Amino acid sequence: MSTSSACSPRPVRGRFAPTPSGRMHLGNAFAALVAWLSARAAGGEMVLRVEDLDPRAASHERAELLMDDLRWLGLDWDEGPFWQSERGAAYAEALARLDDAGLTYPCFCTRAELHAASAPHASDGTPIYAGTCRGLPAEEVARRAAARPPATRLRVPAEDDPAGTIEFSDLAFGTQREVLARACGDFLVRRSDGVVAYQLAVVVDDALMGVTQVVRGRDLLGSCARQIYLGGLLGYEPPEYGHVPLLVAPDGRRLAKREKDLDLGALRARGVRAERVVGALACAAGLAQAGWEGRPSELVASFSWKALSARRADIVVDDALLGRLLA
Repeated sequence: MSTSSACSPRPVRGRFAPTPSGRMHLGNAFAALVAWLSARAAGGEMVLRVEDLDPRAASHERAELLMDDLRWLGLDWDEGPFWQSERGAAYAEALARLDDAGLTYPCFCTRAELHAASAPHASDGTPIYAGTCRGLPAEEVARRAAARPPATRLRVPAEDDPAGTIEFSDLAFGTQREVLARACGDFLVRRSDGVVAYQLAVVVDDALMGVTQVVRGRDLLGSCARQIYLGGLLGYEPPEYGHVPLLVAPDGRRLAKREKDLDLGALRARGVRAERVVGALACAAGLAQAGWEGRPSELVASFSWKALSARRADIVVDDALLGRLLA
């Protein structure tokens, strides 16, 4: 199965999809900046969706802070915010369609059992599922379900089935090809606690919200094949994808929301101007000349995925970059 969505003539409709688990950090800001520039450079629209589906990450207060940070940076949107926590009916309908088609099955494997398996891990760090629960007889399913609720997995085609080979072109990383049976195996569409899995929620949301372009960190590049395959089963046309470098510490660790000194709230409290943040990120990615500072709107006319694809390495937040921010 292949898709050439990057060549689609559809109008560009991008999206911000933050998770309100903490204040926006520099890595979030960089992905949001590129997503906004890509859509605006094409004359397109932006949608804001708050990914608060997981109760552990649900906080309207933190979501409001994220939206305030976006506005402070100069990044606006045309529709939203949409809240995943309010979209349960859409996810239930998609799950029912998959269930009715015989494409899903209950899984009783614990997290510990999955990580103890001998199978290697997928590119996003999740274990490649060995199919342990795929063929359980109905009476065994009923017995186990009486003890604890199962998760739900989606069947993927056998390794030699062409339907399970996904090809697509990424705006930054070029042609990608993945065999689902080797790369991830049958994957979750609903967790055992009843929360819909990320892969299903974003596919449904992007399709129903008319999103035609998804720009995000390159750590999610490995999710694309699953999302394209799942969307195809539901009858959705895939968006085009563009993955951007991560911001990492000098030792290679990915910046996370726990790095409180590098979140936008901390930078703003120190008096750092939005123009300086935008300039430092744009210069580090090759989207502006060294030393430039300004608003995102000033970068729209010159934005190019060619420039980004030429500098795909992760961006190291070293003393030089921090110096440009904090000078």
